[in-house]
Amino acid sequence: MNRAEKAALQLRAVDVLRMLKETRTYEELAATTGLPAGDLNRYVNGHVLPGTDRAREIVDDLGREALADELEARIRVDDEGYVDNSGTVFDQSFLDLVAPVVANGYEFDRPDVVLTAATDGITLAAALASYYGTRCAYAKKRKETAVEDFIEARERLESGIELTYYLPAAAIDSGESVLVVDDLIRSGETQELLLDIVETAEADVAGVFALIAAGEDGIERARERTDAPVGALTTV
Repeated sequence: MNRAEKAALQLRAVDVLRMLKETRTYEELAATTGLPAGDLNRYVNGHVLPGTDRAREIVDDLGREALADELEARIRVDDEGYVDNSGTVFDQSFLDLVAPVVANGYEFDRPDVVLTAATDGITLAAALASYYGTRCAYAKKRKETAVEDFIEARERLESGIELTYYLPAAAIDSGESVLVVDDLIRSGETQELLLDIVETAEADVAGVFALIAAGEDGIERARERTDAPVGALTTV
């Protein structure tokens, strides 16, 4: 981990503590974290940054649990099982907190590209790409008129509808490492098409991540397609 990555990790740890402090006293936060209330006060108020090891513990352990709880509180599921996660994908500051938790809490290889499908996955992909300091790419269901070469992935669904995604061929180079992300994984069809794009580009899969897994089918389908780590922050 270089100096910039260490600094980013320390700052994100402070952001996690500040989020928790909004609903807790310092004594309650100390009981939650196991850290001295005086240290927490100095971190939250910006007087000092936590050390690298302590910052990693805050982000990896406390941060993952806290963000999962916060995410669950924002999710709305209707009577037919449809998930409304607009309270999350429209909140870039929240997704910026998620990024270091994903980067440090899952065994993903460091990617050269973070890939998603338009549109709701874009804000998450942007947050992760920004944290890793790498590129963000997203596939669309239609071709851009000014682009000549595309990678195309196509699948016929059980309903008979054909789902197709297009990615400009220049977005991923052969041999690059690609982290596939999305806001929601349900059946796994979208993730499978994104993995097809990575394979066609002759790139490597760093991992597959979703904020929310609606059941286990999509997660299992992704695991059948790759040996890279597959995970979600929460399951509904």
